[in-house]
Amino acid sequence: MEIVPAIDIIDGKCVRLTKGDYNIRKTYSDNPLDMALRFQDAGIRRLHLVDLDGAKSKHIVNYPTLEAIAGHTDLTIDFGGGIKSTADLETALGCGAAMVTVGSTAVTQPELMTEWIERFGQEHIILGADARDGKISVNGWKEDSDLTLSDFIRSYMQKGITQVLCTDINRDGMLQGPAVNLYKSLLSEFPGIKLIASGGVSSMQDLTDLKDAGLPAAIVGKAYYEGRITLDQLSKLSQE
Repeated sequence: MEIVPAIDIIDGKCVRLTKGDYNIRKTYSDNPLDMALRFQDAGIRRLHLVDLDGAKSKHIVNYPTLEAIAGHTDLTIDFGGGIKSTADLETALGCGAAMVTVGSTAVTQPELMTEWIERFGQEHIILGADARDGKISVNGWKEDSDLTLSDFIRSYMQKGITQVLCTDINRDGMLQGPAVNLYKSLLSEFPGIKLIASGGVSSMQDLTDLKDAGLPAAIVGKAYYEGRITLDQLSKLSQE
């Protein structure tokens, strides 16, 4: 299982929110590049970089941070937050992202998302499936849609999407364990999908449970920043 550390950015700083609430946030570093270099030095190969200002503003904001990390590390970066237009997507790829995670736009503008898949290639686009109580949420998790998680994923797999980053919003930042049963269900329903688990990881046991469930990749955020999982542990697991 691939370990994917997350760096969430507000005002150019590394932060974490609780359940996506911008009013409940904690700053862990004023220098995201230093944080990214720590991950790289530990043998981590991939990074999930989230522009929380962008998600809220509905356009990319922290692209200089993306550019700095891409320019000074060898990490494979998937970037999300605020990708609402073709110009935003081109900015992200142009600043060094290998892939972009698209969530809200995939819900609100399916025709545009389909165009992006065809134009930029499915290998560069991850479907962001952020769900609360089984329904897809949009715009920085501030709004819930009527789309069910399964219907959402199914519709885009039919359009060629192979990678899905699924976040259980109710677990995000809570350190109460990931939605293992949900992910098992999705893997069973959509065999062959590259499903990236996100939200709730609190310990190495959680990562072991996800690995045993067959998850190909998992995001690690607050558990690392709060010292519940060490960089050495992440390094060892990522190299197994």
